[in-house]
Amino acid sequence: MKNQAQIIPIPLDNTPPARTQAEIVPLPAKPVVRRRVPLLRPLMQRGVPALLGIGLLLCLWQVAALNSKGFPTPWRTWQAALTLFADPFYIAGPNDQGIGWNVLASLQRVATGFGLAALVGIPAGFLIGRFRFVANMLNPLISLLRPVSPLAWLPIGLLLFQRAEPASSWTIFICSIWPMILNTAEGVRQIPQDYLNVARVLRLSEFAIMHKILLPAALPGILTGMRLSIGIAWLVIVAAEMLTGGIGIGFWIWNEWNNLNVENIIIAIVVIGVVGLLLEQGLMWIASRFNYTHR
Repeated sequence: MKNQAQIIPIPLDNTPPARTQAEIVPLPAKPVVRRRVPLLRPLMQRGVPALLGIGLLLCLWQVAALNSKGFPTPWRTWQAALTLFADPFYIAGPNDQGIGWNVLASLQRVATGFGLAALVGIPAGFLIGRFRFVANMLNPLISLLRPVSPLAWLPIGLLLFQRAEPASSWTIFICSIWPMILNTAEGVRQIPQDYLNVARVLRLSEFAIMHKILLPAALPGILTGMRLSIGIAWLVIVAAEMLTGGIGIGFWIWNEWNNLNVENIIIAIVVIGVVGLLLEQGLMWIASRFNYTHR
């Protein structure tokens, strides 16, 4: 019996035969390398330039103190600050109180004038932005009175109220009201006309339009005006208190100048800057919560 010949198929191309699942060896997976972003990088990017700026200011301050007579050095000012803030709320008389009480008195005047300006300026801005007749009536008056220096209104306040305390708040009121009116009116004008057309179709009352459409849409502009106003108010109160006297950070600076305490004047300047920065940053944070542009 003859052996049958085996027929081996010859592949037509050079493709190697497929391997079975048992013969396939998986390649080792490369380890995933995750790049760690250092947490201190944002802090270093912001903190280092700020520290360099403060260092440059201290160097210029030291040079100015060495080349002038009576101007305190940074070290002397720091020692005076430690003594001053050891008891910032002392009371030794009606016109001799700590710097803490003076700052609080100035903030109280700013809050009074600023609050009255908001109560008058925001509704006036709504009326100007909503009704063309009111805008044509009040815009010339605003253009005439807005460039007047805030301190020019202080004698008018003294004449009207016959006292220094309401006159300072009056000055804050008159200088804070213009940014609120203008930014509120601009915010109302920027509202899309489609919103108002829908209100007309639904036959909403004017109060409903103000409450449900105009106020939410114009709120970012209103807060921007308030942020600008608080900066102006805190700027003006120092000068107003220097002229009216009494308790307040402005009068405290003038009193320290009469006593030739230049170190305390520099400390008060820093305190005024810090308080103004906190007020503005606080309103900026509130405005960012109601900014619907990027949402």
